[in-house]
Amino acid sequence: MNDIEPMTANSDVQRLDFNTPALQRKRRIRALKDHLARWYVTIGGLAVLGAITLIFFYLGQVVLPMFQGAELEAREVQRPAWLAEDNQALLLAIEEQNQVAMRLNADGQVRFFTLADGAPLANIALALPADSRIVSVGQDTPGTRRLVLGLSNGQALVIEHEYQITYPNNQKTITPRIVYPFGEQPLQLDGEGRAIEQAAVSLNGKTLLVAGATGTTLHAQRIASSENLLTGEVTLEQQRLDLPQLAEPIRALQIDPRHMWLYAVSGKASADVFDLRRKQLNGRYKLVADGAEITAVSPLLGGISLMIGDSKGGIGQWFMVRGADGSAELRNVRNFTLADSPVSQILPEERRKGFLALDRAGTLGIFHSTAHRTLLKEQVADGAALAALSPRATRLLVESPQGLQRFVVDNPHPEISWSSLWGKVWYESYAEPDYVWQSTSANTDFEPKLSLAPLAFGTLKAAFYAMLLAAPLAICAAFYTAYFMAPALRRKIKPVIELMEALPTVILGFFAGLFLAPFLENHLPGIFSLLLLMPLGILFAAWSWSRLPERVRLGVPEGWEALLLIPVVLLVGVGSLAISGHLENWLFGGDMRLWLSNDLGIPFDQRNALVVGLAMGFAVIPTIYSIAEDAVFSVPKSLTLGSLALGATPWQTLTRVVLLTASPGIFSALMIGMGRAVGETMIVLMATGNTPIMEANIFEGMRTLAANVAVEMPESEVGGTHYRVLFLAALVLLMFTFVMNTLAELIRQRLRGKYASL
Repeated sequence: MNDIEPMTANSDVQRLDFNTPALQRKRRIRALKDHLARWYVTIGGLAVLGAITLIFFYLGQVVLPMFQGAELEAREVQRPAWLAEDNQALLLAIEEQNQVAMRLNADGQVRFFTLADGAPLANIALALPADSRIVSVGQDTPGTRRLVLGLSNGQALVIEHEYQITYPNNQKTITPRIVYPFGEQPLQLDGEGRAIEQAAVSLNGKTLLVAGATGTTLHAQRIASSENLLTGEVTLEQQRLDLPQLAEPIRALQIDPRHMWLYAVSGKASADVFDLRRKQLNGRYKLVADGAEITAVSPLLGGISLMIGDSKGGIGQWFMVRGADGSAELRNVRNFTLADSPVSQILPEERRKGFLALDRAGTLGIFHSTAHRTLLKEQVADGAALAALSPRATRLLVESPQGLQRFVVDNPHPEISWSSLWGKVWYESYAEPDYVWQSTSANTDFEPKLSLAPLAFGTLKAAFYAMLLAAPLAICAAFYTAYFMAPALRRKIKPVIELMEALPTVILGFFAGLFLAPFLENHLPGIFSLLLLMPLGILFAAWSWSRLPERVRLGVPEGWEALLLIPVVLLVGVGSLAISGHLENWLFGGDMRLWLSNDLGIPFDQRNALVVGLAMGFAVIPTIYSIAEDAVFSVPKSLTLGSLALGATPWQTLTRVVLLTASPGIFSALMIGMGRAVGETMIVLMATGNTPIMEANIFEGMRTLAANVAVEMPESEVGGTHYRVLFLAALVLLMFTFVMNTLAELIRQRLRGKYASL
């Protein structure tokens, strides 16, 4: 061995200079790059946080206006000269353009005037019989201009007030008029000529039904019109309906718009409901609490609901529902409170299920029935008054002893409340409260059904079935490839699985909707036998492999055994699908779908949660697998080798060392996969029936929040209630993922701190 001479001070040794200009310049450039990278990462992170915050603020400013109440803006009180000259007003009305108002007097004079300043436009005398006067006024369902006038001589006159719009010299002109759609000759309701104290009218198609009341006596007459196709002559056929006499005086009448029910409010607190088709009494119902009297009755838009005001300031909503025995009965659905004074008038909106109520003290309330929401209570008059609401519910006209008072009503989103969004709502004609999403309808009397509960349920349902498939497969695959698989095989398998994530979800949804859904429907027994036989087949193959001679088993390199399962999986899959038809004939009478529906009572839709679970699970697997596999593979080899050296088996090392150490990363993988499943749009949009129902049945479809936004946003009116509810759905989805990710990070940090000592 050669001796090494020690280096002395006099040794001729070449020294390196680490302070040359080139090295100094390189260090400065590197420091500058580090400084720029630090600022770049910091600014990028702050920009991401700022963007998320701005998204929250933007969604919030779109959503918050829905939960604001109504507002009234008073205009100057008008005291036109004609107001003191006219008799007592029986009815006020406002036309569509908020420019012309109508006032019906008790002497049969109809005055039209401008809403802005009260200037008179026309004064029309109705074609009343001599020596008769108007005793009562009945209106058809909200949205029509049809009235019936009960006269003092036992007759009834049907009229309509119309407003013709013309543009002479490019100037908009509204010409009001009174028309008699069924002739100027009044109908004789009471044969004895007694006054018609209460009146009601309803037009269903070409059939007019007029009802009147004199004391305890009911009168009803049906008029059917028919037109001769050759001559164009219109003939009217009248039919009198025989109705029983009531025990108490009748105080109000209302007719169902389908001509099924006649509601006669009699006495102080009750109503008799007549079945017009069977011409018999359906039942007698008490409408107000003890000690209260009925003071106002009005239908809501569509005529299905009756709003009953009482002497204690309460307002109840009633409509016919099917009872437990199958018979129809009048049911109290919800109640509102205005004030302490008796309710004098109820004004239904003509385009929404809202209404206004006025009491004898001059207090006005704005309510919405479906949302069960009180939007405003305000004093608008000093004492009793008569009011009219415009068709668009944007103007209010109040006549009181002080004069004519106009109000501008700002009430853009009355149909939204927390109860209507997340609770069960009892909708008109429904047998019981329910969660329903139905944002549009062809019917103008549509009651908005904007419950987000079935959409949120559908989102969680789709994510649950997707994770039920994806989580076990992805986590187990991650364990095997990172811990047991040979490195050479792992380098080939992992990129292939991660490449699955690049497959567009629209392709997966298209495949699931057009091929997978009908395939599953036609091979249901085979699919379920596959789910049962596949684990058994793999376990049997593993047991058989363990019983083979050692020289055979050692012939396969360690970590390559998984390739032997490929033919097993293919064989079990092909065999299960091959016996599907035979199983269906032997066990389910030839059709498993009908067997599920008829014998078990389980509804079956072709595009259901099973299809979504398979398709979305396939899309989520790569995300969970990639993160979990990296977490497992990153466990230090020293831990696994030390465990094995101490005598632990590979399985014990996996479950007691590797799993605990990699648990933060595995949990993050599951949460990210869950977030991906919750936010998925295209697969659930194309692979389900998009039915917003709350059923956990795997054979029924669903509608998710994301899919609902994608489907309905193009059809919504910008700034409308439907538009803002869709933004609320997006906000709920964002908050859900934000909360889930925050909790996931907190749990991950806790797991990391707990198992950091391993």
